[in-house]
Amino acid sequence: MHLYHLTLQPPTVINQTAVGNFSGTRQQEIIVARGSRLELLRPDANGKVTTVLAQDAFASIRSLSAFRLTGGTKDYIVIGSDAGRIVILEYDAKNNAFNKLQQETFGKSGARRIVPGQYLAVDPKGRAVMIGAVEKAKLVYILNRDAAANLTISSPLEAHKNHAIIHHLVAVDVGFENPMYAALEVDYSESDRDPTGEAFNNTDKMLTFYELDLGLNHVVRKWSEPTDPRANLLVQVPGGQSASTNKFDGPSGVLICCEDHIIYRHMDHEQHRVPIPRRLHPLRDPERGLIIVSAVMHKMKGAFFFLLHSEEGDLYKVTIDHEDEEVKALKIKYFDTVPISSSLCILKSGFLFVASEFGNHHLYQFQKLGDDDEETEFTSTDYPKFGMEDPSLPLPLATFKPRALENLALVDELESLDPIIDGRVANLLEAAGETPQVFTACGRGPRSTFRMLRHGLEAEESVSSDLPGIPNAVWTTKLKEDDQYDSYIILSFVNGTLVLSVGETIEEVSDTGLLSSAPTLAVQQIGVDALLQVYPHGIRHVLADRRVNEWKAPQGRTIVAATTNKRQVVVALSSAELVYFELDLDGQLNEYQDRKPMGSAVLTMSIAEVPQGRQRTPYLAVGCEDQTVRIVSLDPESTLDTISLQALTAQPASICIAEMLDASIDKNQPTTFVNIGLVNGVLLRTVLDPIQGSLTDTRTRFLGTRPVKLVRIPVHGTPSILALSSRSWLNYTYQNLLHFTPLIFENLDYAWSFSAELSPDGLIGISGNMLRIFQIPKLGDKLKERTMPLLYTPRRFISHPTSKLFYMIETDHRTLSPEAEQAKLKELAAARVRVDEEILNLPAEVFGRPKAEKGRWASCLRIIDPVQWASLPPITFGGNEAAFSLAVLPFNERNELHLVIGTARDTFLAPRSCSTGVLRTYRLLDEGRTLEFLHETEVDDVPTALVGFRGRLLAGVGKALRIYDIGKKKLLRKCENKSFASAIMTLNTQGYRIIVGDAQDSLFYCVYKPPENRLLIFADDTQPRWITSATMMDYETVAGGDKFGNVFINRLPASVTPSVDDDPTGAGIMHEKSILMGAPHKTILLAHFHIGDIPTSLQRVALVPGGREVLLYTGLMGSIGLLVPFVSKEDIEFMTTLEQHMRTEGLGGQGGGGLSLLGRDQMAYRGYYAPVKAVVDGDLCERFAMLPAARQAAIAGELDRTVGEVLKKLEGLRVSASGV
Repeated sequence: MHLYHLTLQPPTVINQTAVGNFSGTRQQEIIVARGSRLELLRPDANGKVTTVLAQDAFASIRSLSAFRLTGGTKDYIVIGSDAGRIVILEYDAKNNAFNKLQQETFGKSGARRIVPGQYLAVDPKGRAVMIGAVEKAKLVYILNRDAAANLTISSPLEAHKNHAIIHHLVAVDVGFENPMYAALEVDYSESDRDPTGEAFNNTDKMLTFYELDLGLNHVVRKWSEPTDPRANLLVQVPGGQSASTNKFDGPSGVLICCEDHIIYRHMDHEQHRVPIPRRLHPLRDPERGLIIVSAVMHKMKGAFFFLLHSEEGDLYKVTIDHEDEEVKALKIKYFDTVPISSSLCILKSGFLFVASEFGNHHLYQFQKLGDDDEETEFTSTDYPKFGMEDPSLPLPLATFKPRALENLALVDELESLDPIIDGRVANLLEAAGETPQVFTACGRGPRSTFRMLRHGLEAEESVSSDLPGIPNAVWTTKLKEDDQYDSYIILSFVNGTLVLSVGETIEEVSDTGLLSSAPTLAVQQIGVDALLQVYPHGIRHVLADRRVNEWKAPQGRTIVAATTNKRQVVVALSSAELVYFELDLDGQLNEYQDRKPMGSAVLTMSIAEVPQGRQRTPYLAVGCEDQTVRIVSLDPESTLDTISLQALTAQPASICIAEMLDASIDKNQPTTFVNIGLVNGVLLRTVLDPIQGSLTDTRTRFLGTRPVKLVRIPVHGTPSILALSSRSWLNYTYQNLLHFTPLIFENLDYAWSFSAELSPDGLIGISGNMLRIFQIPKLGDKLKERTMPLLYTPRRFISHPTSKLFYMIETDHRTLSPEAEQAKLKELAAARVRVDEEILNLPAEVFGRPKAEKGRWASCLRIIDPVQWASLPPITFGGNEAAFSLAVLPFNERNELHLVIGTARDTFLAPRSCSTGVLRTYRLLDEGRTLEFLHETEVDDVPTALVGFRGRLLAGVGKALRIYDIGKKKLLRKCENKSFASAIMTLNTQGYRIIVGDAQDSLFYCVYKPPENRLLIFADDTQPRWITSATMMDYETVAGGDKFGNVFINRLPASVTPSVDDDPTGAGIMHEKSILMGAPHKTILLAHFHIGDIPTSLQRVALVPGGREVLLYTGLMGSIGLLVPFVSKEDIEFMTTLEQHMRTEGLGGQGGGGLSLLGRDQMAYRGYYAPVKAVVDGDLCERFAMLPAARQAAIAGELDRTVGEVLKKLEGLRVSASGV
């Protein structure tokens, strides 16, 4: 078995961000790290964020920072990864690519605790960078320019400290003095030697300052003092003197974020401490502290401030009053509440970018800076000795009342699936040509969502209107060439034409010069200020003064097809003749003297737009009844001569010539494509040679069941093609590559571009007797999401076997259930404690829920109707009960479906324990929409996995595998096996065979023997794996995913199945000799691949109607990918060879080379924990399209193929497997 790995949706998590002027312009951009991908985001003036560039680095990005050399105008990116190298990148705006400027090796690859890469600290003046490990190692690199003004990097200078764990690292702003760095460190050397544990309790957390002496070229430990043991984060405070005014920018030093308070600290300066204000919530856990999870500092002219973000989502504004380098006061106040972030960025244009820890990312605009609001400000001068009288004691409680946004306003939202907890693929909409939908359970806590992902571009409708009849075509036109917006909408009916004027309202007009008594074949704004209308009996040329020049079709003949552009008109007569017109310099339309007989009836024609600076376009494509397309010359020297011919498999319904940029074919100029839509729903795309007029590199694609109509339209300012069949498709350029994606919109009969003041980049279409005006907002999002909010974190969901319903369990730890909340409020009322109802009623999806003590749970069951996109009222569980698993099954005793939910009471996670596990049994009524509670069965551990098994319930209860049958008062245990290592996480069955996924010990093959009522393990894995998901590929093969980001496929040896299945009692299995202290048989590893994300679900599914089955996975960080089986040995050899060439030639971006952008070896990355086996990395192979032309040609030559054939193969593999 050989597989091909494809990513459908890259990770949507953002774990690192940096802001800067990376393209060298004045506009700021944001660079974000999404797992192993680097993305450059650019917010426009209105706050809409667009992705400029996304590139896979084939490495785990651990840290990221931006810096600028002194006197420079452009920011560089420095990255620490698991490659064991520090890398400096530059964004090349011309080629839209990241270029590697410097790459320095300092250690082994992998995320090891003593290999630097976890922390990055860059000197504010861009003179040096410190890169640190989790333990011991810190290296400093000096950054400079050479004589040619190129960036240089020095050899590393060591600042190691043995037996030291580093909690955080930051640069200290000292102006142009020697660069300085601050680190939070803990020395564990004494704790290691002390068996009593006393030294561990007395260990100090040290704030240490390191200085880089630029004169002596070495690093010294300048100052080290104990600080708060709960310190977790350092924030740089501005410092140094301004070159122009000699004033100090700030006092320098650092802010230390600790649990419940903030400390200002600098060498030999007085400390200041303020409490972090707490929400005055009556249900909060008073013993729980509050920490800061992210922070950002922003400098303005003559001032600066900090925004600190707490783990509850509250933003605090921190300011420092200072005189030169002396701090007078440290102040903190509540600012606003936004989703919990992993990183914050403030842009000079007045935006705050919040990279959410979980869920969608947000861009906010500052409305004000919170200086004039009523919020209480807490200052260090309010406390004795600036709050440092006794640092070991907490400061008095500071409180605030949370409220809706005041200082910030949300302007844009980036959708993020992170984290995907569970996923399912099903085609529940069943629309014509609809590909299956991916349903995902995403998020954490009250911001969790259930999402439906459909492949296609989202279309936003702005106008929908009924028409008096059913038109067959629609056009829009300007009156003059340089008009900004369209003036007319022209609708063609069977017996006439309707002209609508576009203004403040859309209304019918009759004095346009256009003929309304006949149907229209084409409309064009021609020349500078004239209009052209083609109708069956002639052509009307309407001049600016409303004079009309008319050309009549010859007697007894009609016009059957027409194509136009700004200067040329071609019409085909019913006699199979072509008539060609061209606009002269005076604006007159002149007919070419000869008419070209085609020999077969003309069905459709197309000419391209006139190229910039040219008089005409040189080629005409004509589709004829004899199933051919002919390219005809319009050049003055060979007018209407046939140049080339292409035979088709069916009659052409539509042709469209368009010049579109596709960097995989030509990176410098647009390529001319001839798109041919056939009557059988197939689209052909061929490349038209601009010199010879020949047709090459034909690609085919099935679009739908109806004949394909093609329309050339601009989308976001670039030429695109709309293909209309039983579904509407858009062919467009995005990030210099050509894409072909369906529109998620009503089926359209015809469409055209539409530009008006309210919709400058819109489209207009007709669907039956409806006129629709719409636009396509985002070309980068190929998956349209539909979202449903949830109460708690989703844990698992399953589908009803016959009805289109999902059953989902939601569970949150450290959260009070509604029942517990009411009980606590009654206690407070009995104690006569005043409760603020306003705080109690704050929306949880915005402000979160108050954290309870550990061991407290809130949980519910939800029934979802994905077709109606509705949820039935959730059923909440009381009694501190948490749901962990569920199954829908028919019991043999009763011929009806039941839902069984595995819950546990008073559960603790570490070590895992519960007072009792419970199996709740419900009868499904009303086609699964109504639940009737039957009974509950107590068990001795947490039921982590449930599945139906031959009319019974198969349950993984802790370490035990059990079979239950239904009884009148509870479920009856029929059989048990307690031989599993830690906890059963997944269960899959086929026949009497059971595949058990263990939390720490990989997959077990079990069999149930009814005569002896035994559950027996007969095969297991040679490697212990921490299983997160598994699915059966066939009776002997299973695919699994583990918590370290690997997907693997195991198969049972062919000889094992007959011996196990033919043993009626299982006695032979019981007496077989075990191998390696395990089962008597071992599985064979067929395939192994590191996906860089934790797989949370695996499913075998066909994504294309009639296509091959693939293995689809969802990842915790929001990724969705496929493993596609190869069908021929030739494909395996071709793709494996291409992958080898890409590894050595195509990894390093524009510069090439065998290492990835971050210096990581791709083969080592994909074989992180075990070597890659039998999987070709499609993400790497698809980078072939982005290589320079010379390297493309060299690789294609090694493969004995042309570049076009390689690209066609790559596209064919993706389309046939995923339809994307």
